[in-house]
Formats: sequence, structure tokens, C-alpha cells
Amino acid sequence: MAGISVTLEGDNIQLAFQKGEQSTAVVMDPHAARSLVRAVSQLLSAIGEGAEESEDMPEELVDVTSQTIDIGMDEHGLAVVALQAGMMPPFLLRLKDDEARHIAQSLLEILNSPRDARISHGDH
Repeated sequence: MAGISVTLEGDNIQLAFQKGEQSTAVVMDPHAARSLVRAVSQLLSAIGEGAEESEDMPEELVDVTSQTIDIGMDEHGLAVVALQAGMMPPFLLRLKDDEARHIAQSLLEILNSPRDARISHGDH
């Protein structure tokens, strides 16, 4: 059985593997570590593993960094939001009417509230 350890090396993360007499260590910056976590999660999903553990792990928030957010309708009349989140490739978010209304109403409520009220409620 191989041993795996994860430690901090300053602002970087060290991932070390040991099997028998052989050992290997890799030091990654936070961006590379996040990419590794995403890749391993995708591989686990592809082989049907990890679904049980995902309930124990908090969902990862994705920071939206899109320069533009396009809003329109698809061929079925559903509202579509096109954007990019973090390092992910651009994607489309299709919304049913009730979902789109809920988002629009919630955003209006947030935008119409005073800034200090937004901050006191977790900035949302």
C-alpha cells in the first residue's frame, strides 16, 4: 500500500507519495493544486467513484470572471446565459421560465437593497 501525504511548503502545497523504499514529492502552487483536484474529481466521476464522498465534501464555489455575460434565448424559447467561470471553458446556462424569473427577482432585490444591508447578509 502506498502512503500519501499533503503538507504546506510556504504558500505552496507538497504532495508526497511513498511505496516501499521509493518516494516522490511534488510541490505545486495553489492554482496547480486546484487543477489537480478538478482533474482527479473528473476521473473519479468517469469511473463511477466518489459520488458517496461528495456528500461529505462542501461544494466548491466557482468565481465568475467573465468579461462579458450574454443573455438570450435558445431554439426552444428558454432563457440562456453564456459566461465563463474561473479557469473553466465558456458555458451556457439554460433556465426554465420560473428559474429565470427567480434569478431576475433575486438580483433586483439585491441591487435595490442598500450596500450596508448586502454586506450584513453575507454580500448576497
